[in-house]
Amino acid sequence: MRQLLLSATLGSCLLSPLALPAAQAQIYRCQSPDGTPLFQNAPGKNCKPLDLPSLTTIPSVRTPATGRTTTANATPSDFPRVDATAQRSRDSDRKRILQDELGREQARLEDMLTEYNGGQPAGAEGEKNHQRYIDRVERLKNDITRSETNVASLRRELEGVK
Repeated sequence: MRQLLLSATLGSCLLSPLALPAAQAQIYRCQSPDGTPLFQNAPGKNCKPLDLPSLTTIPSVRTPATGRTTTANATPSDFPRVDATAQRSRDSDRKRILQDELGREQARLEDMLTEYNGGQPAGAEGEKNHQRYIDRVERLKNDITRSETNVASLRRELEGVK
């Protein structure tokens, strides 16, 4: 209970300067009769003022086009930029790579679905142990699920490419 009281008291006292950044408040560390430290914004019996560093605030700017709040000068002027031609080339390469990867993953998925045969795959040569067959079917089922997830992820990624 003491820790809860201490943290609640400390939290409310330390948040008050954050809520009103223009006003500077003095925080005092006091000791209660039972020895529990208390933090408050007014002096009292057995209280000592705390020397806290000042708060640094960064003003935000609301952009008229989007209405969103952003920090001023978010991108430095000397930040390296890529010209439009190079970016189009990179986007084209990325799209081609994703399409190739999607094609390979779809082919792999089709092969696994054919092998899975609707949950009744043919027994493999040398697979006389029934448990090995069950384990192989379960592994195949998990691989199909993973491959379907990969195909869906690649399609989402391709939708985002310009």
